[in-house]
Order: sequence, then structure tokens, then C-alpha cells
Amino acid sequence: MNEDFANPIDKDKTTDKPSALPYAHHVGSAVVKPLDMGKTIGRAIAAMEHQTDLQLSQIREQVELLMKQADGIQRRKELARIIYGCEIRFKPEINHVYHLYRKGDGSHVLSMVGPEEWGRSRRPGEYLYSVKLLADHTWEIVNK
Repeated sequence: MNEDFANPIDKDKTTDKPSALPYAHHVGSAVVKPLDMGKTIGRAIAAMEHQTDLQLSQIREQVELLMKQADGIQRRKELARIIYGCEIRFKPEINHVYHLYRKGDGSHVLSMVGPEEWGRSRRPGEYLYSVKLLADHTWEIVNK
């Protein structure tokens, strides 16, 4: 090579690693466009909003379900207080259905006899509910 040859291209404008350039270095290179950061951030925020809204909705549904379950347990607890405070002349068995009546004086009676089974006999009071004893010794209303 000729030592007198002077390259007309400035050394600051050439590189040994063209792939590191921030722009296309020949005609066949891929087009490099600068990012529109506003659009990119806007899309990221929209995706984040969508995902977090979905997650919050799922949590809201779970909380509502837990509240319904807690209300059901509270109702069973209140019913158990009424039943365990009333007149019971037998030993209730788990998963059996019994019938709750309110007497004229406001006290309660738990009976094995349902409201339609009394025949000519007089009921012990106003029929309230048919109830079932659960394994946790709370009571569930099975028929109003």
C-alpha cells in the first residue's frame, strides 16, 4: 500500500465496530428510528392500569365472598345462641333436621316434630324455622 495515501474520511467518523453505531452504516442496514418516549410510556401506563384494575377487581370479588361467608357464620352463631338458650327435651344429632318454635311468652322450643306433623295436637308455639345441626355445633336454617 502506498504510504503517501491519505484517507479522505475523517478518523472520528469511522469505526472498527459498525454494529455499535447508533445509525445505519450502509444502505442495506435496518432503518433505525428514534423512540417516541411519550408513546412508549403511554402504552406502558395503559398496560399497567389494565393489569392492576384486573387484579383489584379479583381481590374485590374475593373480599365480597369472604364477607358473605363471615355474614353466614355470624347468622349461624346468632341462631345457635337462640337454640342453645331454648327448651330442648332431647339430644340433637349432627346433620338431623329439627324445628324451632316461639312460644307465646317469647321463649323458644326446639322440636323433632315439624309444623305439618302435629295433626290434632296443638303446636308448642309459632313455627319459625326448620334447622339442621352442623358438625361445628352451629345451626343452619334449611326451611323458613
